[in-house]
Amino acid sequence: MVQELVIPNIMTASMGFAVFLLGARLTRNVPFLQEFNIPEAVTGGLIASVFFGMFGWLSNWDLVFELEARDFFMVLFFAGIGLNARLNDLMGGGRTLVLLLLLTFAAIVLQNGIGVAGAWLFGFPVQSGVLFGSAALIGGHGTAIAWSGEVAEVTGLAASAELGVAVATLGLILAAVLGGPIAKYLVNRHNLQPAHPEEHLSVGVPFDALPDEDEITHVSLTRVALALCLSLITGYYLHAGLNEAGLKLPLFVPCLVMGIVIGNLHSGLFPKAEAISRTPTLGVVTEFALGAFLAISLMTLDLSELAELGPAIIGTIGLQAIVTVVFVIVVLFPILGGQYRAAVLASGFTGFSLGATPTAIANMTAVTKHYGPSPIAFVVLPLVSAFFVDIANAIVIQMIVNF
Repeated sequence: MVQELVIPNIMTASMGFAVFLLGARLTRNVPFLQEFNIPEAVTGGLIASVFFGMFGWLSNWDLVFELEARDFFMVLFFAGIGLNARLNDLMGGGRTLVLLLLLTFAAIVLQNGIGVAGAWLFGFPVQSGVLFGSAALIGGHGTAIAWSGEVAEVTGLAASAELGVAVATLGLILAAVLGGPIAKYLVNRHNLQPAHPEEHLSVGVPFDALPDEDEITHVSLTRVALALCLSLITGYYLHAGLNEAGLKLPLFVPCLVMGIVIGNLHSGLFPKAEAISRTPTLGVVTEFALGAFLAISLMTLDLSELAELGPAIIGTIGLQAIVTVVFVIVVLFPILGGQYRAAVLASGFTGFSLGATPTAIANMTAVTKHYGPSPIAFVVLPLVSAFFVDIANAIVIQMIVNF
């Protein structure tokens, strides 16, 4: 008989830190991982998920992780991304934002076309193709679960939820390992360089250079912590107000927006004050939050769902991954300008379209730590994934389910 073992938040967070440090140690000692821009948290998180899966199988214990700490790290991370954003960057990224919106809609249609074809080919109801497509991939675990009930009602497919979760899990793993190599290929093939290599990174510090000891102090850390806390507090209030007005958005979106507001107000009202945006301190804190979130997310994946995958899921997701790689290299990269920013966004779009927004940011972080900064990419992609995707995805999914 399987017994449930609940891992409390403080232990979940502690394990996440240890898992991230494992990935960081491996990344710095295994050239392949750094060369192909595999995020540190991905390396450690996937190793830990295999370990925990084996532990559960051998011990007959079902590990249940409390995840409130993970969710806090995600919101903290996006508040930091907001603090790093400058209004002139947002104005300059307007064209990129519009193009990325259109490309995302095209990817949603393409994923569902492949999903429907895969479902039909392997004998599943046609409407369940959305669970092989954008509901589970671009949408992720939450969207897959949310739509599985309606798919089950329309098709009679009792295992709709399990199907969606399995596809989303496999997509997340592929997203985490494909984005970095794609950017490496594009950067090397086209000999790309950052437009402003002297700028600080949006997240983290370069692999081959750590900041001087006096750049990060207890004072700079407290200054950044205060700005992040103000972004979170005002973001929570904005989220509550939007919910009351009937506009449902993930919590990280209002916190990202308030980070942008507070960061630009600080630099505008106090131009002679010590900087917060694009400082080594904010970069390190933001990377810490992202690493902790992603390490916890990956180490808590239930890989037993993948152990039971049939040819339908493996074949369809394999095709989705191949088409995504071709789409990103042949379509997205040239349309976005074919420059360094487009290569960074290519790695992020791969992570986002097959997995989730934090995976996309982790991919872009690994790339920029290797090659150099691309600040607009870190603002444009989360805005697209937050404001646009759920609406566009819902429209396309609804059309297919009701077909």
